[in-house]
Amino acid sequence: MPYLVEILLPVSHPPGDRPNLDLVRDELTAKFGGVTLHVNSPAEGLWCDDGEIQRDRIVVAELMTPDLDRAWWSSYRKELEARFGQEEIVIRVLEIERL
Repeated sequence: MPYLVEILLPVSHPPGDRPNLDLVRDELTAKFGGVTLHVNSPAEGLWCDDGEIQRDRIVVAELMTPDLDRAWWSSYRKELEARFGQEEIVIRVLEIERL
């Protein structure tokens, strides 16, 4: 069964993180043959941290892959966390069925 992988990437302000987004796009395209970056309407994420509301603007990168190499994704997540200066980058995966 194929997988849909979604990466929630923070963007501080346009075009501040565009070089990082372009690098992610290029890396994932080279490895998986394609990727979609939803950059036209960054979403706003909110969460509570020690009683304070924190905000992030995020872009979602998504791709499909027939296999899931968890070790590779774990390593890539750590690389993205360092590159974007984040404590945690969320990468989520769903099994999909093509119709």
